[in-house]
Amino acid sequence: MVPERSLAVLHAIVSDYVALNEPVGSKSIVERHSFGVSAATIRNDMALLEDDELIAQTHTSSGRVPTDKGYRLYVDTLAKLRPMTAAQRVAIERFLGESSDLDDVMARTVRLLSQLTNQVAVVQYPSLRTTAVRHIDLVALGESRVLCVLILGNGVVEQQTATLPAARATEAWLNGVRERIATTVVGQDIDAADRNVAELAATVAEWVEPADADLALHVLGAVSQQLQANRSDRIAVAGAANLTRPGEFAGSLPTVLEAIEEQVTLLRLFGELVQDEREIAASIGRENEAYGLSDASIIATNYEAVGASRLGVLGPLRMDYAGNIQAVRAVARYLNRLLNEDR
Repeated sequence: MVPERSLAVLHAIVSDYVALNEPVGSKSIVERHSFGVSAATIRNDMALLEDDELIAQTHTSSGRVPTDKGYRLYVDTLAKLRPMTAAQRVAIERFLGESSDLDDVMARTVRLLSQLTNQVAVVQYPSLRTTAVRHIDLVALGESRVLCVLILGNGVVEQQTATLPAARATEAWLNGVRERIATTVVGQDIDAADRNVAELAATVAEWVEPADADLALHVLGAVSQQLQANRSDRIAVAGAANLTRPGEFAGSLPTVLEAIEEQVTLLRLFGELVQDEREIAASIGRENEAYGLSDASIIATNYEAVGASRLGVLGPLRMDYAGNIQAVRAVARYLNRLLNEDR
């Protein structure tokens, strides 16, 4: 077990290294922190930390930097997190509250989180497989285009435009198709609704005129695409430019960018993160080696009261863990509130 003062020295080294991006020495610790002991005593504590592989000396006669293991202990023993300011809380609520639909909510969430943390922000779309379809509407946009509007039980509104092969979509015809679809999907969960739409497509000749079958299939196809989009695992990402700061990833940057582009990798990593008692998950350095991200750290949390959808940030080992954890937590709370306020 690391002695209390040595642990405090580790926290000082991490905070100074994150702030200054320079190896930290005993003299600077004495000058910047109120330990009330000499530099020689701090050096003894640093020696203990180095023996435990929590810090390392990068060059002869230089200061020390945290190791992966040191960052892990630092994160696990964070006692205080900087609270969000009132202005930040208002800005989060206002920015997310102006969203128009689910895609806009997700895009705004990652943009906001990236701005707050200066890291890559990732949000997994909410898991809607068990969410019921509340309402469906078909609106004619002329005779050859139809707007399909899908409203789910959690208030999420999805819209998609279908282009028809012929200009014969009258309002009366659309109302009949809408009633047929609504009868089989409203009140059903996403999976069941999609199955029912497929059955309607297979039996289309039984409930529309033969000349209109192709039109009905195009409308059903658009509805099915909307339902399937809400069944699949998707993520939104913002802030990749933050990865290009000099010296953070060195030669591993292409691998990190590839992992971000390959969304399956991030989805798997998010799914395997284990949250601690603070409801925040952190995966640091070599803990991400299986994903090719051994130079990166990930901080994430769930934002749904029910489900396993997550949001978080990805960045270098040298990141502001305390500030980023607080930002991830705050944005998750507002996102959860926004998505559930209409339930």
